Parts: sequence; structure tokens; C-alpha cells
Amino acid sequence: MTATVLRWALKCLERRKAVVIATVIETTGSVPGKVGARIAMSESGNAWVGTVGGAGLEMKVLNRCRELINDTSKPYGEVKTFGLNKGAKGYEVQPLDSLCGGKVTLSLEVMIPMPHILLIGGGHCAQALAQSIDLLGWTFSVHDTRKEFCNSELYPSADKLYHLEVSEFLKSIEGEDASEFSDILLLGHDWSEDQNRLLGLLELYSNQNLELDGSLAPRIGVIGSRSKWQEFEKQGLAKGISQEILDSVICPIGLNIGAQSPEEIAIAVLAQIMSNFKNIDPDKPSWR
Repeated sequence: MTATVLRWALKCLERRKAVVIATVIETTGSVPGKVGARIAMSESGNAWVGTVGGAGLEMKVLNRCRELINDTSKPYGEVKTFGLNKGAKGYEVQPLDSLCGGKVTLSLEVMIPMPHILLIGGGHCAQALAQSIDLLGWTFSVHDTRKEFCNSELYPSADKLYHLEVSEFLKSIEGEDASEFSDILLLGHDWSEDQNRLLGLLELYSNQNLELDGSLAPRIGVIGSRSKWQEFEKQGLAKGISQEILDSVICPIGLNIGAQSPEEIAIAVLAQIMSNFKNIDPDKPSWR
């Protein structure tokens, strides 16, 4: 059962769905679930696999899993003890209407999917980003119309390689789950290609009424100057894309740390993604 639960949880994470795994870590007296019993719930709260013993205990655990997966104040989980008797007492023991009489302690762990970043344009910045993404244990894919910048020799750890013309690439993305990528970064060598990609992506997600927040649809960022963005914005408005959707695009990408080289840009961009991923205000120091 443990292997089944873990495999199911990993599949959810691969689909970029958060998971809570509840594990029995300690028991006293008569209890329905033994040490090592597990149950996992996906972020929808409507699907789960495994068991921690059934009955009232399991319902309490499942309800708490639903709360934790949406509780940003406890992003990693908690340890909780239940007394299987309505008169159970003790420090932080949750009494249950049960006749078992034992006590169960569970670890409830929230597992958040790591970012999957689509690098559009496989040049120097994308190569520096790919190396840093590997070190972080995140996932990335690459799109470029040029074969020499989109191949397994240059990007051996890429999840997907899209060596396609822009129109073919947009058709390919349209057929995939919008939540597959947490972030899409436009790093292309040709501004006109990037403009067509950007407007195509914005039309696709806006037609689906998806918010570009890295959850149901990816955040979108563009490398480049303010004047470049103003032209992209002008063309977007001319195509009927709303100002609200355009305002959600990040341009220029990366925290303002004075980055110049591809490696420095990679640090600035990934730090910005990490601050969004962990809900951290980048303007407030995290060291105390």
C-alpha cells in the first residue's frame, strides 16, 4: 500500500498538482491503523489513495488534509495526535468519538510541485538558466526554431524539446495541459518571433479565462527593454488582448540586481521565480 500511495503522489506532482501525505508515525493502545499506514490527497481535495485506518480518524485526517493544502500559513504540514476516545486528554491531543481508546500521531506533509520552466529561445541566457535549474532540482523544456539551439546535446536534461516553427509550436502548446508549465520565459533571438509567440500564448490563455499566475496557467515573462515591451503591448491591444492580461506579463524579467552576463541574468530570473513560488515579498529581507 505504501508504494501505491507514493507512486500516486509522485504522479500528481509530475502533473504539477500539490499533494498532502498523512503517515501514522506513532501509536499507543488499540488503534485502527498501524505505524507506516499512509493516505495521500491531491490538491482538488476530491481524490485520495491509501488509508490510515478508516472510520472517524480517517475522516478527520482527510478534512485536515483539505485545510492544509490551501493553508499558506503552514505550507509544509504538521504533526498531529488524535485520542480515539471522546474523553481523551493531553497536550495537543484531538479527541475523537471512538471506542478504540488508543492514541495515534500522524505526520501531515504538504508536497508542492517544483517549477517547470519553458525556455523560449535556446541561446546563451537559456543555457545559463538550464544549468541553474538543474542545480535547483527543477524541470525545464526548450523551444527554438533553430535546431542547433534546441537539441539533446545542448540540453541533455530537458523534459521536452520543441524544435518547431512558431505556428506549429503554438498549436502544440494548445493541445497540452495549461498547468504543465509554471513559467514561460521568452528569450528569443528574433523580436518578431517572440512577439508572435507572446501574442499567441496570451490569446490562448485568455480565451480559456485562465489567470497567468503559475497555477492553472503559467506566468509569462519577456527578456528585453521597456521600449520593446511597449511595442509588444501596442500590438497586443490591436489584436484585442485586454490590458489586464498584458499587465500580467513580466517585462523585463529578473530581480533588479544589476545583472549583465547570462549567468547573472539566470540568478536574477530564478530568484524572481523562487520568490513567486514561495510567496515571498522580494522587497523584504528574508534574513533575521
